[in-house]
Amino acid sequence: MFCKNCGKEISDNAYVCPNCGVKVENDANEKNPLAEKRTNPLAIVGFVLAFLIPIAGLICSIIGKKQCAERNEGGAGLALAGLIISIVEMCIVLLYIIIVVAVVGALV
Repeated sequence: MFCKNCGKEISDNAYVCPNCGVKVENDANEKNPLAEKRTNPLAIVGFVLAFLIPIAGLICSIIGKKQCAERNEGGAGLALAGLIISIVEMCIVLLYIIIVVAVVGALV
C-alpha cells in the first residue's frame, strides 16, 4: 500500500507512515480489536444505582444501553447487568411488601 500523504510504499498493517508520520487510514486499522471503546457513563451509573436505588438504576441502565448501541460505546454489558439487578431487586421489594401486608392484615 502507498501513503496518501507522501506517496511512499508502506506496510499494509501500518498505523502511521514511517516516512512522513501521517496516520494511515485503512480497513485494518479501523477494525483493530485492540482499539479502546469509550465506556458509556450512564451504563456505569445504572449498574451502581441498581444496588442502591433500583428504580433509578433501571432508568439509567435503559438509557445507557440505548446510548451504547447508538454511539458504538462500551458498557452494554454493565447496562444489561444493571437492568437485571434493578428488576430483581424491585421484585424482591414488592414480594416483601406483599408479605408484610398479608401478615399485618392477618393480625388485625
